This record gives sequence, structure tokens and C-alpha cells, in this order.
Amino acid sequence: MPADFTRYSCQIALPGFSESTQNLLQQAKVLVVGAGGLGCPAAQYLAASGVGVLGIADYDIVSISNLHRQVLYTPADADLKKAIIACERLRRQNPGIKLVPHDVKITSENVISIVNDYDIIVDGTDNFDTRYLLNDAAVLLGKPLVYGAIYQFEGQVAVWNIKNTDGAFSPNYRDLFPQVDATQIPNCAEGGVIPTLAGIIGCMQANEVIKYITKTGELLSGKILILDAQTLQSRIIKIGNVTKIQISTLTATVDIPTISAIKLKKDLADNLIELIDVRTDRERDKFDIGGKHFPLDELEENMVHFSGARTIVLYCATGKRSGEAVKLIKQKYPNACVFSLEGGLKTWMEFSD
Repeated sequence: MPADFTRYSCQIALPGFSESTQNLLQQAKVLVVGAGGLGCPAAQYLAASGVGVLGIADYDIVSISNLHRQVLYTPADADLKKAIIACERLRRQNPGIKLVPHDVKITSENVISIVNDYDIIVDGTDNFDTRYLLNDAAVLLGKPLVYGAIYQFEGQVAVWNIKNTDGAFSPNYRDLFPQVDATQIPNCAEGGVIPTLAGIIGCMQANEVIKYITKTGELLSGKILILDAQTLQSRIIKIGNVTKIQISTLTATVDIPTISAIKLKKDLADNLIELIDVRTDRERDKFDIGGKHFPLDELEENMVHFSGARTIVLYCATGKRSGEAVKLIKQKYPNACVFSLEGGLKTWMEFSD
């Protein structure tokens, strides 16, 4: 056995594996998008398994409130860029592979050029815009995409866009979820997520990648696995063998106007803006920073409130729902002067601290 294969001896010893199988891993190029709760464990085990080129795409910074599930980082990494730190840690874990940080936001302008350099994509994102964008880019480029999602105690895993023996492609994310209803976005800040679930689902995603590269096992293609972390019961739901969705172009990325917590505090002191809270009644009752209250699912009936010229800042727990609210408002009133609080109340509180 070659000296550089010694660290992989246990996996090479597996039935159906060999040195040639390990060579397939070393020749593979894998992109992990989102270096968070799912991306951290997925990237760790892909690096450990000997994937030749591992790209990490994330433009966010490390936050203390995420350390319970983002296991590549430490408190000393707070406010540092995730993609850079993740690649540094993984490079120390396995110096024999190539780590490529993509410290950029994935948009409709750059997604094709980034994804095209890799053989398979791991979706570790936590927002629907990027998830749909990755899905559509993977379909247009004919690349497989390993999907993962977590919320509270439930996790999901699937492999999209696998080329069948007859040349047709398996279902993709839009076959299951044609489009997102912005008013029904799960509230992770309120509902939470158990950290071990992120590790389980992230490892499952890495496992699907290894199976795809080494041509072993049965992929979660044309089906989705749903896991309940409280009971450890799982079920596999079949979707079908062939996609029924036609994707011919990318949906242009919409830039959401945001305002930082620092600037918002100053503008509030100068009485320059109006605040709108888009969280639920339950969240509002616990804590708020003032302003009117239009829950996201009631935004449509209050839309006329945003037709004027005044500057309005919308806020929620993390900035995701307020961002979706701003998008909805801009669709109806393109000239509306509306902003989303960047990072939501989480960032507001961290700045206050």
C-alpha cells in the first residue's frame, strides 16, 4: 500500500473498496456550500476520507450563538470568516488534500462559475434563495446535489439530479418544493435545533457524497430520508425516478437592502426611521425593540403601510424573515424605502453586549 494511503487503510479494507476506490476519492472535487451546522461535519468527514479537492463556500462570520452546532470553530474565531477558518482547520486535519475557500455570497452571477469546477455539491445552506439557486445551477450543469436540512428535532437528506442509465435525470429540489411560501419560513430562532442533529445529517450528506464518488451503495436518489432525532425513527419517501420540472434559466438574485445594528441605533436616536417587527405574537411578547408589529403571515394585508416615502426598517430574530418581508414589499412597491435589520435581533443583542 502506498505510504500516503496508510491513513485510509481502514476504509480501503471495506468490502467493495480498494486502492483504486481511494484513487476515485483523491481525484474528486467536492463543493460544500454553507460552513454551518451541516457543512462543518460534512466537510470534516469528506476531508478525513481523502477527497482530493474540497471547496468551502460561505461569506458569513463565526458567531458565538452558533458554536453549539458548528463544530469546526472555537470562541476565539468569533467574527472571523467561516470559509477561511474552516479551510485552515481542515488543512491541518488532512494536509494531503487541497482546500479551496470561497469567501463570497453565492449569487446568480457567480454560481455557475463556482459550481462548474466541482463534481458534486453539498447543500449546507440555511436560506431558500441560495438553496433554489444551487438546485437550478446543478440542473443546468448536470451536477448532482446532496441536500440536507434540519429544524428542531427533524432532519432531511436527499440526492438530487442524478443521471439515470437512460440519460434522464432524477428529481431535484423543485420536484418536491416548486417554490417557497415566504410566510411559512420555519422559525429556527424560536423553535431551535438540537446540535447533534446537525452532526447526524451532515455526516449523512458526506456519506452520500462518498457513495456517489466510489460508486458503492444505494444513493438517496428519487427519494428523501426524514429522521426524527427524538425517537431515532426514520422513513424514506419515494419521489419518483425522473424529474418533472423543466429548468432553463437561473432566477436572478435579489439584493435585499439591509441596515446594520450600529447604524440603526444611531438612526433611532436621531428619529430618522420607523421600526416594524415581523415576528410572531409569541416572540413579540417575550421581547421587542419597539415599532409596529406586522407578523410575516399578515404582511400582505398591511402592505399599503409601505407605500409612502418614509424609511422603514423591518426586524426579526435573525434577519431571514425580515429579509423575505422586504422582498415582498419591493415586489409590490419597487421604490419603497425599506430595509432589513442585518443579522436580526441576534446581532442587535450581541452589539448591545
